[in-house]
This record gives sequence, C-alpha cells and structure tokens, in this order.
Amino acid sequence: MLDRAVRRRIDPHLEKAAVALRSWGLGADQVTWLGFLLGLASAAAIAGDWLMPALLLLFGNRLCDGLDGALARLTRPTERGAYLDIVLDFLFYALFVFAFAVRDPVDALPAAFLVLSFVGTGTSFLAHAIFMAKRGVGDTPTARKGIAYIGGLTEGTETILVFVVMLLVPNSFALLAWIFGALCWLTTGTRIATSLADLRR
Repeated sequence: MLDRAVRRRIDPHLEKAAVALRSWGLGADQVTWLGFLLGLASAAAIAGDWLMPALLLLFGNRLCDGLDGALARLTRPTERGAYLDIVLDFLFYALFVFAFAVRDPVDALPAAFLVLSFVGTGTSFLAHAIFMAKRGVGDTPTARKGIAYIGGLTEGTETILVFVVMLLVPNSFALLAWIFGALCWLTTGTRIATSLADLRR
C-alpha cells in the first residue's frame, strides 16, 4: 500500500548513491548478494537475541535492496537480476520470522502463521506476474520490479515497518505476527480476486 509513495521519495537518493557505487566497480548482482548476506546476519543476530545489531543489519539489507535496482537501471536491468532480487527477498522475510521462533520457541506458532501468510502473499503476487507476462503485460513505471506488479494492503514497506517494531519491542512479536498475518491474508484475497478479474478480460 505504501511502496509506491515511499519509492517516489527515496528513489532519487538511491540513484545518486548508485552512481557512486558504479564508479567503484560494483554491480547490481553483487549488491543483491551483499544484501542477502546482511539479511542472513540479521536473522542470526535475532536467533542469538542480539536485537539491536539485527536492526542495523536489517537496515543494511533494505538499503542494498533499493540500491541493486538503482544500479541495474544505470545499465540495463536483467531477468537474472530481477529473479535474484525477488527470490532472495522472499527468503529473507521467512528467515527473519523463523529467527524469532528460534530465539524463543514460545513464538513458534505465531511465527508459523506469519510465514504461512507470506506464502499466500508471495504466491498470489508471483502467479499474477506469470500470467500477465504471458499476455505481454510488464512492469509499471512506478513499481519498477521487472515484472507485472500487483499491490495490496501489506507490501514491502509495511512488512519492514512491522519487522522494525518487532525488533524494538520483541515482546510484541506474537501479537504483531497474528495481526499482520491476518492482514496478509486480506492482501492475498484481494490479489486473487484482482487476478481472476484480470484473467477474465
């Protein structure tokens, strides 16, 4: 819901930073992998109950997630890069939640529910993109995802905001997981309805 508004504000800054990174010889795929490694480190820190380092590593992961696309657009975005970006993002989201279950097994059930809800949002997102691509429908100028983008109530921005609150107030994890998971199912439902309508056209 907030992704497009946030991207309009941060993209100009990311593009300036990408120019500097390119001058240092860094490529988009390298930044994508660096971001994923920071995400892995963030999850490991959560599992070890080092939540403030995990928060810093989360910010690093998200910064790289914005920079890799900006770097790619300086040259020519590739299908390989878009694939890596999407797959590693979804893996990181699941790892982040799983790490809270490792940190405290009491949180395992709400963590499982939240990961299940991510399966719903992820599959509804990607399945829509597959069938839109078959119809020749590509990316939108504002989403810039490399695939046909379908929004929803819970997108990347909302997910990261919830992750930040979970790290700052870890005792809220279970409550946030149940609430955000339910909102993710609303997103899944609206995406399915939208996709079915698109496929009927």
